[in-house]
Amino acid sequence: MSAPERIPSRSLTEAGLRTLLAEGELTVLGQVRGASNAVLYCTVAHQGEERACVYKPVAGEQPLWDFPDGTLAQREVAAYEISESTGWGLVPPTVLREGPYGQGMCQLWIEADEPDEPDEAADGPAGAYGLPPLLALVEDGEPGDGWKAVGFAEVGEGRTALLVHADDPRLRRLAVLDAVINNGDRKGGHLLPAPGGRLYGIDHGVTFNADDKLRTLLWGWAGEPLTAEAVEVLDRLSAGLEPGTALATRLAELITAAELDALRARVAGLREAGRHPQPSGEWPAIPWPPV
Repeated sequence: MSAPERIPSRSLTEAGLRTLLAEGELTVLGQVRGASNAVLYCTVAHQGEERACVYKPVAGEQPLWDFPDGTLAQREVAAYEISESTGWGLVPPTVLREGPYGQGMCQLWIEADEPDEPDEAADGPAGAYGLPPLLALVEDGEPGDGWKAVGFAEVGEGRTALLVHADDPRLRRLAVLDAVINNGDRKGGHLLPAPGGRLYGIDHGVTFNADDKLRTLLWGWAGEPLTAEAVEVLDRLSAGLEPGTALATRLAELITAAELDALRARVAGLREAGRHPQPSGEWPAIPWPPV
């Protein structure tokens, strides 16, 4: 399924894109298959502008045992709000709005920039075994230059290979964002390299739980010191989450008070530790399926 044009367009500001998504006329063109919840591919048009988008109605959400029913759309919007507050712009413009099937999340469609030729990761090709860009499986047990090890995976016929991800500053920022929002489902298919070198992360419904739920493929920096940039971002975010601030007020409309307190605690914990988190051992560290 392809978008009407390659997105994001530079003809609209971030605020303009949010207005388009929030106020434009939604036209459903089809359904994105393979998702556990209803994901509708749409166009949105407003004042002569039109873009492709994804609309996830609350009515199409499947209940989860560890999250309140009907809250995944709000969590997607909360993830966007946090992403914007970091200044990294890692989540596509996302709003909460009414649509043809009721209230839901509406997010700008990102047309991923697929490489013409797979890169080589150590002794194995990136993109092999159906993996998306930035991930690879290598069979010699070492990640190789420019790659970070995640763990071993079965690849069939009793063989295992080392799952690696690129040692990419964009991914490292996303790993910090995921630690902040407590992302319980960072899969490889949620990483979208876009034209112009930007990287986006999508599918943030399973986030902001008050309990530790971090599950991700981006464990390559686990235990390593945070970058100076990340520390500065966390400092700003801590101040931005103080009670009464615009960000805290907005988030209070999207997640529970306990979850907002837990968010503040995670940011404080990352600042105090000064390191990327490590798997807790109390929860599966890798999402399934991983892609």
